[in-house]
Amino acid sequence: MGAYKADEDYDYLFKVVLIGDSGVGKSNLLSRFTKNEFSHGSKSTIGVEFATRSISVEDKVVKAQIWDTAGQERYRAITSAYYRGAVGALIVYDMTRRVTYESVERWLKELRGHTDTNIVVMLVGNKSDLCHLRAVSVEEATEFAERENTFFMETSAQEAINVENAFTEVLSQIYSVVSKKALEIGDDPSALPKGQTINVGSRDDVSGLKNAGCCSS
Repeated sequence: MGAYKADEDYDYLFKVVLIGDSGVGKSNLLSRFTKNEFSHGSKSTIGVEFATRSISVEDKVVKAQIWDTAGQERYRAITSAYYRGAVGALIVYDMTRRVTYESVERWLKELRGHTDTNIVVMLVGNKSDLCHLRAVSVEEATEFAERENTFFMETSAQEAINVENAFTEVLSQIYSVVSKKALEIGDDPSALPKGQTINVGSRDDVSGLKNAGCCSS
């Protein structure tokens, strides 16, 4: 019973998806953030995988449900169910392999074709520990991110550099979008009954606001 209680003890649940070419380190970013683990063996993800972790944002408990592509990206197509309800995304490339950076535009287009316009997107240049093999400059990626109105960070899942920051920034920005939407509803507590979902994504959204009754302050 105690474990169930702890699992339910959050204010918001946000679905975040990881996308990008095969082998860029998506699964290791996920395991580093959720379990603080890194695997040197590069096995492909098989089956839909997601992991959760809760963080605190402005005195609220935000639970992230982070989805990994399950190897579907090798076939250059991810099912729409994968994107459904996502309010955040990390588009990952390997900064030592330029071809993976060149795919980012296609991933962004696919993402935006399946999700709400308010989705928070973070461009992630992974494997920054291999800077002597750099194939994509920080300036170029920053320029792209600014042009496309996304965030940008370089990370190293292996060295645990900026992984925490990248996920936390995405979750904080989603919270900002959601709380602004909540404020637009007005001050009438009855307009937001307990358990109301604030839909910043598409239908069947797992993300949103939990326990948002007038007693929750």
